[in-house]
Amino acid sequence: MSDVEAPDRVLIWDFDGTLGHRPARWSGAIADALTDVLGPHEFSPAMIHAEIRVGYPWHSPEVPHPHLADGDSWWRHLAQVLAAAMGRLGVDPAAAAEAASRVRAHYIDPASWQCFPDSVPTLAALSGLGWRHVLLSNHVPELPEIVTGLGLGRHLSVIVNSAATGYEKPHPQAFRLALERAGWPKSAWMIGDNPVADVAGAVSAGLRAILVRTRPADGSRYVPDLAEVIGLVSG
Repeated sequence: MSDVEAPDRVLIWDFDGTLGHRPARWSGAIADALTDVLGPHEFSPAMIHAEIRVGYPWHSPEVPHPHLADGDSWWRHLAQVLAAAMGRLGVDPAAAAEAASRVRAHYIDPASWQCFPDSVPTLAALSGLGWRHVLLSNHVPELPEIVTGLGLGRHLSVIVNSAATGYEKPHPQAFRLALERAGWPKSAWMIGDNPVADVAGAVSAGLRAILVRTRPADGSRYVPDLAEVIGLVSG
């Protein structure tokens, strides 16, 4: 994947929750890592989820983290966050540290990721209409490998990943980097499932945006599947 040259029309896509997903998410990966270390345990994904709502880089998008912009540094930082969360659950510190070091392998396992059924058909249809595709995601360093494993890579011209740039959506620099690496297109939309990180962030950066899959709490407009994006951007 390489930067595109002065395209006229670009669609900037979120990944997790928009084009693909990991059904068990982070809680499942942590539970599996704890099983590696402890064997059968009492910590359910719901219990784990309650303790991992802070500390990830995207939980503080206003704070850039270019110092973590390589895979090992990023995961070392996250391992500390995860070990602390497991400690709050009552896991012994040594066991928590060991389990945290194993989360990476579980989380990025290609077998744990799925592509939404409408993702590839929609990307292909829009490519046929002359749109180029850019991925802009708050994600782990291995995002390019995950995307390739799902068969999405051939549809994407550029991947802009917060783990590599140090900027999380909705930080305006995340969107500027996506537009820059897309060749400053004449027309661009952001499509994603998060009303704050994807939609509000894009609008603040001067982009048109489409909220997909997630029904917003305020009742504002969204589309339930990606097929409807075709008509919106074409119209």
